[in-house]
Amino acid sequence: MEWTDFTSLTREQMLPIWDFYCKDPFDVLGIHPLETDRGIKTAIRTYQPQARFVRGESIDGEIEFDFVKLGDTGFFEAILDIEFKPFFYNLVIKQDDGNEYKLTDPYAFQPVLSEFDRHLIATGTHYELYRKLGANLVEHQGFKGVQFAVWAPNAKAVSVVGSFNSWDGRRHQMRMLGSSGIWEIFIPNLGEGELYRFEVHGADGNLHVKVDPLAKLSEVRPATASITTHLDGYEWGDDLYMKTHWATKVFGSPMNIYEVHAGSWRRDPANPDRFLNWDELSERLIPYLKEMGYTHVEFLPLAEHPLDESWGYQVTGYYSPTSRYGTPDQFRHFVDLCHQAEIGVILDWVPAHFPKDAHALGRFDGTACYEHADPRQGEHPHWGT
Repeated sequence: MEWTDFTSLTREQMLPIWDFYCKDPFDVLGIHPLETDRGIKTAIRTYQPQARFVRGESIDGEIEFDFVKLGDTGFFEAILDIEFKPFFYNLVIKQDDGNEYKLTDPYAFQPVLSEFDRHLIATGTHYELYRKLGANLVEHQGFKGVQFAVWAPNAKAVSVVGSFNSWDGRRHQMRMLGSSGIWEIFIPNLGEGELYRFEVHGADGNLHVKVDPLAKLSEVRPATASITTHLDGYEWGDDLYMKTHWATKVFGSPMNIYEVHAGSWRRDPANPDRFLNWDELSERLIPYLKEMGYTHVEFLPLAEHPLDESWGYQVTGYYSPTSRYGTPDQFRHFVDLCHQAEIGVILDWVPAHFPKDAHALGRFDGTACYEHADPRQGEHPHWGT
């Protein structure tokens, strides 16, 4: 495949990406038509400031090409002498330290979120928001991967960082979808178990490294990263309860509710500092509830939180069952077993306040995105949250 060393990029195009104020890096990076005196050709651009050399290959292996390194800018460009037609391709990247790896370029993909999704989110009527924002395992344009999306309406730029890019905020800069305030990127070939955070370049001029507000799983404290995980796949066994008890016995029958904090109800006698996990709690707590005649168990907040002593009342991840007691599937299984034992499960939910920890929701995009702008109006009088 022939290619030239002609450079189509300008400094004006590079600067917003360098300095983190680009709201649509896809407009510069990825695969684009390029008008030349020989017709509309194909330009492919990537920003890999950690790389010494980059070459490319189409997914089907039929096209191979080298990139030209544009000085010390971190940008690489390949101009192919073929008529423009979008295709997917891999980047083979050799770093300065000699490490070499391959990735499918995320900047070759269209957005995952549709305009209708954005409309529903903007009007507050998207009832499956957790499937659209945060980190979601999806198949998009024929590739399996992870779609990252976060609402940060006043940010200058947002990147997703994680173990998959050496926590380097330059390498996966996201795009804002129109004026929605939603930033998104689809990274192909990522799966479960990836640690990640969002780097938010705020309206206040500061860099804020934040956990995902819609994370489905988080690291065990004191670690704070969000973790990619699945939503579907658990096989429930509570059909009888859902079809009968829920429909017929919630109203008009006696209720006896046992309120409990999962972390302190009982501990491991051999290691009192260790919390019981959901499997262990199901073996101990459910028989106790049945023996004592309870119809429901009500848990103090189970959403992710940084401080044990808060008992869950200072939340950092409203969609993330705290990892103190196990995985989301273990929690699903506990609820499933409660239902099979005809015990309803009530979860305390505390949206009123969250901690000021730097990784949490406060001043998320450099402004009071989720909280009252005036701390005299928004703060809890005793906890300073």
